[in-house]
Amino acid sequence: MQYLGGIRGTGVVKCNDKILGRADYDFDGFLKRPGEVTGSGEIRMQPEALRQVFGRGDLQLLTDNGRLLTLRFSEKRLTEDSDVAHVDVAGELPPQSEWHH
Repeated sequence: MQYLGGIRGTGVVKCNDKILGRADYDFDGFLKRPGEVTGSGEIRMQPEALRQVFGRGDLQLLTDNGRLLTLRFSEKRLTEDSDVAHVDVAGELPPQSEWHH
């Protein structure tokens, strides 16, 4: 697996086309094999909004620049006042050339 760099920005967390809240993201990208990029990192939301979405398996992040990413929480628990959670990311990740070291 090859480290590609990072991307960060903002977007909306969605479930079945329903917007559940805004989020900031900071993801690292990895090249698993030629043409297959995967990512992981953090999303940051208002604590109440994050508690409502935490643990769901059907979440997507629509970035402000138009990418639709699938989110999967990699942690088992979330502290009540936390505004950040670690996620694994798939979907419309940028190509290898768009990640920043």
